[in-house]
Amino acid sequence: MHDIKAITQDPAAFDAALARRGILPLSRELGEMDGERRAAVAQLQVLQAGRNALAKRIGEAKRAKEDTSALEAEGGALRGQMEALEAEVPRLELLIRETLAAIPNVLDAAVPEGRDETANIEVKTWGKKPEFAFPAKEHFEIGEALGLMDFAGAAKLAGSRFTVLRGALARLERALGQFMLDTHTADHGYSETVVPLLVNDSAMFGTGQLPKFADDLFKTTDGRWLIPTAEVSLTNLVAGEILPAAQLPVRVTALTPCFRSEAGSAGRDVRGMLRQHQFSKVELVSITRPEDSEAEHERMTACAERILEALELPYRRMLLCAGDTGFSAVKTYDLEVWLPGPVPAGGQRQGMYREISSCSNTRAFQARRMNARYRNAEGKPDFVHTLNGSGVAVGRALIAVLENHQNEDGSVRVPAVLRPYMGGLEIISAP
Repeated sequence: MHDIKAITQDPAAFDAALARRGILPLSRELGEMDGERRAAVAQLQVLQAGRNALAKRIGEAKRAKEDTSALEAEGGALRGQMEALEAEVPRLELLIRETLAAIPNVLDAAVPEGRDETANIEVKTWGKKPEFAFPAKEHFEIGEALGLMDFAGAAKLAGSRFTVLRGALARLERALGQFMLDTHTADHGYSETVVPLLVNDSAMFGTGQLPKFADDLFKTTDGRWLIPTAEVSLTNLVAGEILPAAQLPVRVTALTPCFRSEAGSAGRDVRGMLRQHQFSKVELVSITRPEDSEAEHERMTACAERILEALELPYRRMLLCAGDTGFSAVKTYDLEVWLPGPVPAGGQRQGMYREISSCSNTRAFQARRMNARYRNAEGKPDFVHTLNGSGVAVGRALIAVLENHQNEDGSVRVPAVLRPYMGGLEIISAP
């Protein structure tokens, strides 16, 4: 959410910021709305003062036993004008709020220009891509050949974009989630949290999913929403709060199922587990003072990178361009893991990088929507900054482990850090 005062004080800067996202100027429209609202508030105050003065005159006239009918008629006219304005002010405030709620965050100056992912900038790479003496297989080929990944069974239960995992692959998914949680809590200072998977409209609005992305969500018959990410629940834990500065930063993490309708993704990643309606993810959320959020963004991204490094998965860090940065973010790093199996359209098996984590700084954008604040050095309430990131997506980590650690005979090497969670199992092979 944006600050209407800041917009009206520097409308040119606001319009220039929107232009980076391909949005037409809105400052004039917002300024006119705010001007109407302020004029209505001022007129209402004038009428209230007039009503109070008139009430005093009526009282004096009654005590003097004078005729008050003209004064009372004047009072009735005042009440009618006030009732109209008392309805108009909330209407204008709601209109401004709804307009602001649909406008994405202002981008950081470091975010590169560009319309789509082709303009994203590679910041770093890590790890050596595996070289195989055989044609690399995709994860679904490996899983189905092992008899441990069942798409037909999932479709029978729920339709497309679901997966049934069995045996060692089911345990591998559980191991990945547990390993991530243990690492983030023991080594990275995050507090493990169990949160609701169903949330209300306010929570979805607070982190920016509503109203813009309603079509990407699943809604229950009682009006609640299935979370698309634990970011929603974790971040909203501070909604409406005023935190002591000494309590910051707050760092929390959760492993949850996530639910997304994948609206608009028809025909994309239809095979395998890359794009599912239900998937597991370890989420990282930080609540910080404004002056600390940039450093926290780097720290959070590094925490997610350490997971991929421990799993021996080559990856790259990408700084997203203006056209690819999400609605609530001012700046986002995507971590893309190397998958040796995929076949690009019309190409040969040569592999490609795919997103496995997205770490974003939203600054005060979500905090304004949630009214989440802290007491600054002057003891005054000020908005916190919020950050979120995947630490990482469990299903995609499973995909990456299968493809990067596959063997020619169809078996899969279990990364050393996961073996204690797998009962010492070193190789996953067909039962």
